[in-house]
Amino acid sequence: MNHTLRVPDATLYYEVRGRGPLLVLAGAPMGTRFLAPLADLLAADHTVLTTDPRGVGGSVPDDPDADSTPQLRAADLAALIAHLDAGPAAVFGTSGGAVTGLALAQSHPSVMHTLVAHEPPVTELLPDAAGQRVAIEDIIATYASGDVPGAWMKFLVNANIPMDPSAAPPPPDAQQEADERFWFLHEMRGTTLFQPDLAALRSSGVRIVVAVGEDSTGQICDRTSAALATELGTDRAVFPGGHIAFVEDPATFAPRLREVLK
Repeated sequence: MNHTLRVPDATLYYEVRGRGPLLVLAGAPMGTRFLAPLADLLAADHTVLTTDPRGVGGSVPDDPDADSTPQLRAADLAALIAHLDAGPAAVFGTSGGAVTGLALAQSHPSVMHTLVAHEPPVTELLPDAAGQRVAIEDIIATYASGDVPGAWMKFLVNANIPMDPSAAPPPPDAQQEADERFWFLHEMRGTTLFQPDLAALRSSGVRIVVAVGEDSTGQICDRTSAALATELGTDRAVFPGGHIAFVEDPATFAPRLREVLK
């Protein structure tokens, strides 16, 4: 079922599927349209909450030029979980959504019992964090200048994600273009600058599982995931596929997520 929830500075779009214990699927910038196939599979034994992060899709901030930070998105998730009155929840966060999940565990630990943080780009934990800040600012400036292909190229090179020049993506629709713009100009900086409060995470009482894709070796989110797991004193859980395997092959991804949640 599709719904909206009003919070103080935005209207949030969310979807609910299935029955059972509450499982939140959180992405950033990816929202409900990308998480829906995985949510459909997991709804067989969970109540699954998906949402568009503020500024993306149907989640509309009052100020369209306001930046989205992990802390704001965590407050949004906390409001949604409280609204459903079905917590505490298990949370699967991927990419920027994993950073949202870390912020949620720090600031609202009572609403969750488990966080699976899949490839969080917490670049502030890397030895070359200063260089990463410079690279991110260059990517944002390139996009702001109107050079969209150049911004994507710089992003993929910095992330060390392989590129296939022959596999051009289909033209984006108007919503995808708007979401892309918001991500580059209002979300990327806040997400990558997030500094996890490691002491708060360790004492939160939330079970935190750091997850990485088996095909992500050498990519920036492989490095950030390793750094976070080391700081938390835990091993990483290996998932099939790469950074967006939950989109590319949800039927393989879902059983591994179930296994980790148990």
